[in-house]
Amino acid sequence: MVTELKILDGNTLFDKGANYVIPLYQRAYAWEDKEIIQLIDDINDIDSSDNYFIGSLIVSKTKRNAETYEVIDGQQRLTTLFLLLQYFVAIGELVGEVGQTLTFDCRANSKFTLSNIQKILSDILQKKSKNNYFVFENEDQIEQSILNGIKVICQKFESDKKLNIKEFVSHLQQVILYRIEVPENTDLNRYFEIMNTRGEQLEQHDILKAQLMKNLGSREEQEFFSKVWNACSDMTGYVQMHFSPRERTEIFGNEWGDSPSDDWNKYRSLYKTKKDTIEKGEKIKKIIAPKFNVNNVDGTSEDGTRIRFDSIIDFPYFLLHTLRVFVILHNIQLVNPLGELLDDKKLISDFKNVVENGSWKGKKIKNDKETFSKVFIIHLLRTRYRFDRYIIKREYKGDDNEGEWSLKELHSSGRDFQKKTYYTETKFKYTNYNEWEKTYSPRNEECLMIQSALRVSYTSPKIMHWITDLLLWLFDNNNELPEMIKKAEDIAAKATKENFLDGRNKFKLGVQTPHIVFNFLDYLLWKKNKTNYKDFVFEYRNSVEHWYPQNPSDGSFDSWNDKDTFGNLCIISRSVNSKFSNLSPESKMKSYSKIVNKGSLKLRIMGSIIQKFSNDD
Repeated sequence: MVTELKILDGNTLFDKGANYVIPLYQRAYAWEDKEIIQLIDDINDIDSSDNYFIGSLIVSKTKRNAETYEVIDGQQRLTTLFLLLQYFVAIGELVGEVGQTLTFDCRANSKFTLSNIQKILSDILQKKSKNNYFVFENEDQIEQSILNGIKVICQKFESDKKLNIKEFVSHLQQVILYRIEVPENTDLNRYFEIMNTRGEQLEQHDILKAQLMKNLGSREEQEFFSKVWNACSDMTGYVQMHFSPRERTEIFGNEWGDSPSDDWNKYRSLYKTKKDTIEKGEKIKKIIAPKFNVNNVDGTSEDGTRIRFDSIIDFPYFLLHTLRVFVILHNIQLVNPLGELLDDKKLISDFKNVVENGSWKGKKIKNDKETFSKVFIIHLLRTRYRFDRYIIKREYKGDDNEGEWSLKELHSSGRDFQKKTYYTETKFKYTNYNEWEKTYSPRNEECLMIQSALRVSYTSPKIMHWITDLLLWLFDNNNELPEMIKKAEDIAAKATKENFLDGRNKFKLGVQTPHIVFNFLDYLLWKKNKTNYKDFVFEYRNSVEHWYPQNPSDGSFDSWNDKDTFGNLCIISRSVNSKFSNLSPESKMKSYSKIVNKGSLKLRIMGSIIQKFSNDD
C-alpha cells in the first residue's frame, strides 16, 4: 500500500493517530550537519508553484496498534523532519504540538530525548549560547546525536539570512513523502538487510513506475510494462541490449536496428514468455572449456575493439524529456503548462499534472488512465531508441577511461542466440531520397560536433532543452533526414541571438558571455576548415577569461576600457585560467603556447595573431 502524505496541511505524515517506531535493528540517528543543512536548503529552494517530493518511507504495520508503523527505511529523514517541526512548535510558528509520534524501540536515551524535546529546545532558544554548549538536567540521559541535530537546526535558522521562517513553513506545506507498507508477514530483518546492502532508497521514478503500472488491467500487461520500463531505465549502452535476444528480434527486427512499433497490440507476444520460446543458453561442454569467457561489454566497433557507452543524462531527466515530447506529439492540452526547467525533483508532479489535468482527443486523460499508460510506455521505448541512435554518448574503447564523443548505431551479425553486436557511425539519408547515403561520415561528424558543442555549453541537466527539441524533431521528420544537423545548428544560433546578439550591451558582456556563443563560433570555424582543425574536439571549458587582462600586473602595461568586448574573451578550463592570471597576451603565448594551440579555436586564432604581431616586430 502506497500513501501520499504531506509534512503539513491535510493528510500529514505526523498525524497524531499515526506512530512511528524505529526498531532495534536500525542504526541510531546519524545525520550530521551536512545532511541536515542540505535538507533545509532543499526545502527552502522549493518553487512555490508545485509540490516537492522528499523521498519514500518504507514501513510495516505492527500488531501492537493499527496505526503504529515500524520504520524499515527512511528513518534518518523522518527523524530530521520530526525535529524540524518540533523546532517550529517551540518558536511559535506552528500552533499546537506535533505530538509524540516518533520513538526509538529499546533505546532509552533516544526515547527520553524525543519525549523531552520541547524542554530541550526551550533551554537552547532561551540561552542562545554562542559556543553552542549547554548544561541540561539529566545530561547523561540525552542522546547526543539527536541533540546535535536540534542544535544544527536552531543555529541554521538563527544565522542564515537567506532563510525566512514564515516562507519556510509555507514551503513545508508543499513537501510530500510516500509511505509504502510492505506486505504482511514480510521478514523485516531480511528486508532491512537487503535495503541496507543496496544503500539506496526508492527514487521518484520507481514510484512513478508503480503508479503507471497499476492502471493496466492484467498481470501480463503490467509485466510487459515493467520489462520495457526497466530496459529504458538502464541508461548505459543501447536499449536493445537490455532485452533478451528473442525480445530484441521481436521488437527491433532481425538485425536489432529497426524502430519499435507504436502499436500496443504488436507486443502481445511479449506479454508472457512461453515454454517453447525460452532462451537457449550456452552448452555445459562449452562453458567448462578453458577458453570460455562471458561477454560483459556492449559489443565491438567495426574493427573488433571492445566498446561500451555512457549516456549524457540520467533516467529521471530522460523521462522529463520524453514527457515533454509526448505532450507535444499528442497535442495534450494542459491547464498548467509544464515548468520550463527540467527538474528531477518534480518528476512525479509533472506526470501527475499531465494525467490529472491534461486532455487529449477531446477527453480527459484521468478518465482513461489505462490508455495513457499503454501509449506512454511504447512512446518511452520509441524515444529511447531515437535517443540512443541520434543523440551523442560517451564511448569507451578497450581499457580507455577518458572516453570520446560518439554517434553510432547498433547492428548484429550471426544467427539466433549466437548473434553478436557491433556499432558503426549512425547513417543519415539524402534529403528527399529513400536510399542510404554511401558516404555518411561527413554528415555524422557534423552532427556529432554540433551536439557536443551544445552538450559542453549546457552542463546542467536542468537546462538541456536542446535534447527535447532534437527528439521532437526526430519524431516529426522520419528519424534520419540530414536536416537534423541544421536543426541543431538552429538551436545554437537561436540561443546565441537571444542571449547575446539581441542584448543591450552587444559584444561586451565580459565573463557573463554565455558559453554557447564561444562553442557555436568554434563549431562554425571547424565546419569551415575541417582539415586544419581535424584535431579539435569540444571539451568542458567552463571559464571565460580576458585575453588582454582586466588588471594588468603592477602597471607593466596599460589598462584597456574595452576589455569586456567579445573579441578579447576566450573560453578555457579553470586550471588554465589560474595559469593565465594577469599576464599580457605576449607573455601568455611565450609561457603557454602549447596550451593555447590545443584550446578552443577562437583562442588558437587569438594566439596566432599575437605570434604574427610579435614576429612582425
